[in-house]
Amino acid sequence: MSKEAIAIIAIVSIVVWIAVSREAVKPSKEINWRKMKTLLSVGTLLTLVITISLFQSLPF
Repeated sequence: MSKEAIAIIAIVSIVVWIAVSREAVKPSKEINWRKMKTLLSVGTLLTLVITISLFQSLPF
Protein backbone atom coordinates (compact mmCIF):
# COMPACT_ATOMS: atom_id res chain seq x y z
CA MET A 1 0.00 0.00 0.00
CA SER A 2 1.29 3.47 -0.79
CA LYS A 3 2.44 5.87 1.89
CA GLU A 4 -0.28 8.35 0.94
CA ALA A 5 -3.00 5.75 1.43
CA ILE A 6 -1.59 4.76 4.82
CA ALA A 7 -1.45 8.43 5.83
CA ILE A 8 -5.11 8.94 4.89
CA ILE A 9 -6.14 5.77 6.74
CA ALA A 10 -4.17 6.92 9.79
CA ILE A 11 -5.89 10.33 9.80
CA VAL A 12 -9.33 8.74 9.46
CA SER A 13 -8.44 6.32 12.25
CA ILE A 14 -7.46 9.19 14.54
CA VAL A 15 -10.76 10.95 13.84
CA VAL A 16 -12.71 7.76 14.56
CA TRP A 17 -10.91 7.17 17.87
CA ILE A 18 -11.52 10.79 18.89
CA ALA A 19 -15.22 10.25 18.19
CA VAL A 20 -15.12 7.06 20.29
CA SER A 21 -13.53 8.88 23.21
CA ARG A 22 -16.08 11.70 23.02
CA GLU A 23 -18.91 9.21 23.06
CA ALA A 24 -17.33 7.25 25.93
CA VAL A 25 -17.16 10.21 28.31
CA LYS A 26 -20.92 10.74 28.19
CA PRO A 27 -23.04 9.43 31.06
CA SER A 28 -24.13 5.84 30.51
CA LYS A 29 -27.75 6.75 29.82
CA GLU A 30 -26.80 9.21 27.06
CA ILE A 31 -24.43 6.93 25.13
CA ASN A 32 -25.73 5.89 21.73
CA TRP A 33 -24.63 2.24 21.90
CA ARG A 34 -25.28 1.58 18.24
CA LYS A 35 -23.01 4.48 17.29
CA MET A 36 -20.42 3.32 19.82
CA LYS A 37 -20.34 -0.23 18.43
CA THR A 38 -20.01 1.07 14.88
CA LEU A 39 -17.20 3.48 15.77
CA LEU A 40 -15.34 0.79 17.74
CA SER A 41 -15.63 -1.67 14.86
CA VAL A 42 -14.43 0.83 12.26
CA GLY A 43 -11.62 2.04 14.52
CA THR A 44 -10.45 -1.49 15.19
CA LEU A 45 -10.52 -2.38 11.49
CA LEU A 46 -8.56 0.74 10.50
CA THR A 47 -6.01 0.14 13.26
CA LEU A 48 -5.61 -3.45 12.08
CA VAL A 49 -5.01 -2.30 8.49
CA ILE A 50 -2.37 0.19 9.65
CA THR A 51 -0.66 -2.40 11.85
CA ILE A 52 -0.54 -5.03 9.10
CA SER A 53 0.83 -2.57 6.55
CA LEU A 54 3.51 -1.41 8.98
CA PHE A 55 4.57 -4.99 9.74
CA GLN A 56 4.74 -5.76 6.03
CA SER A 57 7.15 -2.87 5.52
CA LEU A 58 9.60 -4.22 8.13
CA PRO A 59 12.67 -5.90 6.66
CA PHE A 60 13.10 -9.50 7.82
